[in-house]
Amino acid sequence: MDNLQIGFIGLGLIGGSIAKAIKKFHPDYKICAYSPTPQTLEIAMAEDVVDESFTKLDSRFGECDYIFLCGPISANIEYLEFLKANINPNCIITDVGSVKGDIHKAIIDVGLDANFIGGHPMAGSEKTGFANSKDYLIENAYYIVTPAGDVGIDKISTFMELISSLGAVPMILTYEEHDYVTAAISHLPHIIASSLVNLIHYIDTDDEHMKTIAAGGFKDLTRIASSSAAIWQPICIENSENISKVLDDYIKLLVQARCWVDQHSGEDLYNLFDNAKEFRNSLPESSLGPLKKSYVLYCDLYDEAGGIATIATLLANNNLSIKNIGIVHSREFEEGVLKIEFYDEKSCGAAQSILNEHGYTIHVR
Repeated sequence: MDNLQIGFIGLGLIGGSIAKAIKKFHPDYKICAYSPTPQTLEIAMAEDVVDESFTKLDSRFGECDYIFLCGPISANIEYLEFLKANINPNCIITDVGSVKGDIHKAIIDVGLDANFIGGHPMAGSEKTGFANSKDYLIENAYYIVTPAGDVGIDKISTFMELISSLGAVPMILTYEEHDYVTAAISHLPHIIASSLVNLIHYIDTDDEHMKTIAAGGFKDLTRIASSSAAIWQPICIENSENISKVLDDYIKLLVQARCWVDQHSGEDLYNLFDNAKEFRNSLPESSLGPLKKSYVLYCDLYDEAGGIATIATLLANNNLSIKNIGIVHSREFEEGVLKIEFYDEKSCGAAQSILNEHGYTIHVR
């Protein structure tokens, strides 16, 4: 895969992150890009992420070996007629959309099913735009690949090699499987998180006690509610049938839970929590799956001047680097008031020993 030319139509958070990863791992690849936002192209050119930029769709996309469609799904579909008229016969078109059904159907309608391999990197952020893109955003993340029916095995294999070379973990699904799976593990959670946040907003006391003490477990649980409404509104519309199915199942479980609460059904409530705990604990460790494992300990600490500085200095004197450190304001779901994250397991273990030796009480998840 030497000297490839790769085009990007759209250069936001995901497109920008993939482009940066390509430049990081394959600095010899040439990247060209179109964005409806000229400022984005200026930044991408200034950062040497993009070698050639276009302020409108350009026939020079026909020189590309791969073209990533990174705009909204409706816009990506509109680009297909242009691409059909301009790409070379061996070019692979891919996308990064969270819903695959509509784009696959449009690909068939326009006659590009020998050139299309759908893609969905299972990575993201509450923040959007090229300015927030990172060259490591898709590293160790599952990258779902949904090939169209007429794409050759050799092209699929080569595309997966490209994705693997960027540090992602490719997984092949049909587009129907993808949309059902993501409805349950991605789209529904955003609806649930947003609904929980709105619930607290609506039922909070006049002095906002709920909002005040929601900084711990509740805020972690609903973090994804901070995602862009402009992104999630069309996703829910485009994957409405699958989302509706899993919503039905979830609502049934909520109704059942309400009955158990009303009836004081202790055994059923116990099983609800215990079964969930067992299944969640059976999920793959992040170190073995798509995301890197975090190495975190929690330290009991009095709220006093210099307390954090003392610990940081103690660890630094023992050549231990801290990745992140912060106060836990709610103890509802966390043990220890100070949360310290390290870059590796060895450092986390060494820090635990050192802090224990100096009389600190440590909790490790």
